[in-house]
Amino acid sequence: MTQPFQLPDFYVPYPARLNPHLEDARVHTKKWARDFGMLEGSGVWEERDLDSHDYALLCSYTHPDCDGEALSLVTDWYVWVFFFDDHFLEMFKRSQDREGAKAYLDRLGAFMPMDLADGFPEATNPVEAGLADLWARTVPAMSMDWRERFSLSTKNLLDESMWELANINIGRVSNPLEYIEMRRKVGGAPWSAGLIEYVSAEVPARVAHSRPLGVLRDSFSDAVHIRNDIFSYQREVSEEGELSNAILVLETFLGCTTQEAAEASNDLLTSRLQQFEQTALAELPQLFAEHAMDPAEIAAVLAYAKGLQDWQSGGHEWHMVSSRYMNKEARATAPLTLPFMPTGLGTTALDLRSLLAPRALELRRRSFTHVPFEHTGPSVIPDVYMPFPLTLSPHHTRAREESVAWAREMGLLDPQIGDPGSAIWNEEKLRGYDFALCSAGLDPDATPEALTLNACWLTWGTYGDDYYPVVFAQPKNAAAARATHARLLAMIPVDHAEQAVPATAMERALGDLWVRTSRDMGPSVRAEFRATLVDMLESWLWEVDNQILNRIPDPVDYAEMRRRTFGTYLTMYLCRLGRAGRGIPEEIYSSGTIRSLENAAADAACLINDIFSYQKEVEVEGEVHNYVLVTRNFFDIGYPEALHICHSLMTQRTEEFEHIVATQLPLLYEDWKLDAQARAGLDGYVGELQDWLAGILNWHQKAKRYREEDLHRLGDGISTGVLGASFGMAAARIGLPG
Repeated sequence: MTQPFQLPDFYVPYPARLNPHLEDARVHTKKWARDFGMLEGSGVWEERDLDSHDYALLCSYTHPDCDGEALSLVTDWYVWVFFFDDHFLEMFKRSQDREGAKAYLDRLGAFMPMDLADGFPEATNPVEAGLADLWARTVPAMSMDWRERFSLSTKNLLDESMWELANINIGRVSNPLEYIEMRRKVGGAPWSAGLIEYVSAEVPARVAHSRPLGVLRDSFSDAVHIRNDIFSYQREVSEEGELSNAILVLETFLGCTTQEAAEASNDLLTSRLQQFEQTALAELPQLFAEHAMDPAEIAAVLAYAKGLQDWQSGGHEWHMVSSRYMNKEARATAPLTLPFMPTGLGTTALDLRSLLAPRALELRRRSFTHVPFEHTGPSVIPDVYMPFPLTLSPHHTRAREESVAWAREMGLLDPQIGDPGSAIWNEEKLRGYDFALCSAGLDPDATPEALTLNACWLTWGTYGDDYYPVVFAQPKNAAAARATHARLLAMIPVDHAEQAVPATAMERALGDLWVRTSRDMGPSVRAEFRATLVDMLESWLWEVDNQILNRIPDPVDYAEMRRRTFGTYLTMYLCRLGRAGRGIPEEIYSSGTIRSLENAAADAACLINDIFSYQKEVEVEGEVHNYVLVTRNFFDIGYPEALHICHSLMTQRTEEFEHIVATQLPLLYEDWKLDAQARAGLDGYVGELQDWLAGILNWHQKAKRYREEDLHRLGDGISTGVLGASFGMAAARIGLPG
């Protein structure tokens, strides 16, 4: 069969190595699979199936340095997870037995007890028996924190089989952001990262959930999945009719040829690997310093990063030699050697051909060579697809006057002594921004007091978002940004009695809002609320760091951080609190369905903002954080083409929101057997997200902030920022339980 495209040149700077214990692992894992009933008589595999899959070879490439015992154990894990996938297919996917599938998956959690002394239920099939054995052999060497994280990643991987079951034969190709999100869930690479900790080193619990380690895991996962999609396109798409493939997603979304989509997919793969490198080189040292990590902890994190890197290279080599994939014309990954280059131990992983590949070099160059303050002209605003009706609160005028008075009282409208960067706003600007109008659309049913509080949060969030670029990014003063960050955190203690004395207008305003909003919350709820606010504040530091480096972010990292700078997780957490006591299980909110719904809404809103604010951010402020600019940079295209892509993505994320509400929420309700009260509560939550989207669009269309005449009238060379994180404060409108 003719290949559908020419394989691209891959960025593989670290060629693979093979573990010397390969044959021992092959012998061991075949016996293990037979002992646990996965071969003859299972109805799923025969011995020849296991031999042809050769998971021992995969694990020997991806874990080249571990000892024989560890390699055999990890290989057993991979045999188990692939057997599960095929077993689930035979038992439930073919028959579309959703009820039986959920019961089957729910039982598996009992085979991963945190304390082995609790024992295991009696296994009823090879999947349960194999999981019990693997868990018992693995967890004694790992901490309780790792057990919880790996158990959760395993459960997530298994549970997403329900998502696949729901989407069989649906005939729908996902949009690019949806693809990245769902591919991580069903692709298994985040789960593999947990096993890398077992093989290399367990990361310290206190930094396991930090941004740098999360980005290392996610960029690793995305690169693994996109690489697999490139090699498997012919088999999956051309022969099997698979729809979840990066090349097909981009081919469909961009309306381009298969070859062009393959090159774009490979560019995204390269970008994710370069994001991995950027994080390892720039963010890990900062993490080590901020947490005062000791040498042993640092060594563990670096060993884990190396383990991810080894898996990446080994996975590539596996695809190069496996008969499952289209690899006949792929370039070998043997390193290029030159007479003047070092040789010997430790140098075999140097591949200059990959490092110097033109496309990889060009992608990296573009990310750091943007010339700020380029002339753009007025932002072009296309028609925005908004299927949700706008409703405005009748208390808009009162909220505007009271929020302006509050800003004046807090000192946000006047220069503060000792804080020259505070002279960024005046009352004319604030009234033109009219954050109360935004509040009136976000929560049309709010009480007058709640609407005013909401408008005050919007005011503070935008002030802070304007302040950081002027005071920290433009002077390239990261140390001052971190000092201010620490001061702001001191204004939002869980125990109000521990709140610091404010020294600036921004601190004073945050402290006031924190107490007013969280006074009626219990300590645990207040701590969770605080965590979402901290997440947003930390994302502002990420923006400062990129500005200092003059680095346009990787598109996936930008999309995911944009939700944080926009404050959406804060918004949605508080929205959920407003629905407490309505019989909605907490696990519902962590389900894939609800997370996908929230992310689709968040991305649509972020794209609205970035399209409207393009001239303000790129021309007036010299920003590098804008969807249109990120798209221009990644594809190396002009503004009109990038705007078209962003507009299409914005539309498709809104349509995805509608699709989830229409097709996936009913399945979620049925799977969880929710009663009428819980269903009404979740329907109300969906309605609030719809109000949120409609209110955001209306505010962008009406506020005196984004038109060229507004920039000239209000502009003074000082950043006016994005509404960004301030949207997240909209959730302050919600009545909160004690």
